[in-house]
Amino acid sequence: MTETVRYMERTRAYYRALGYSSDYVWARFDEVPFAALSRPLSQARIGLVTTASPPDLGNRDSAGKRQVWSGPVSPAPATLFTDNVAWDKESTHTDDRASFLPIEALQERVAEGTVGGLAARFHGVPTEYSQRKTMEIDAPQVLERLRADGADVALLSPL
Repeated sequence: MTETVRYMERTRAYYRALGYSSDYVWARFDEVPFAALSRPLSQARIGLVTTASPPDLGNRDSAGKRQVWSGPVSPAPATLFTDNVAWDKESTHTDDRASFLPIEALQERVAEGTVGGLAARFHGVPTEYSQRKTMEIDAPQVLERLRADGADVALLSPL
């Protein structure tokens, strides 16, 4: 029997347990920043985006705050640091980096012609409790990096 995970309810309860006086407010976009592809996927270059950190935690500034970072697709990293993000650690693990950053699977799609190409770098974006930082600082930095890499589409592969 499949059990439904009541994600939003669990998130509200989690914030209350942490002592926050008000519930978490999810980001809202009245104008959705998504668009149709300008070319077929078989001709498009994909840029990967993850919420994991580099193994050496080198994406932290002098105050310890996580920053946007980038890493090469080839060679693919063996591991990434994921202990700082939340997921159901009783039901799964992140020992298999390819399960949450599917570089090899996309390279196979490129080889078979389903995808036009894969950008040379993937990008890491920190998960923050600040929507302002995400929208005003992190997202523009990731977009700039994706454009520099010639990506036509971004594939967010979060934990």
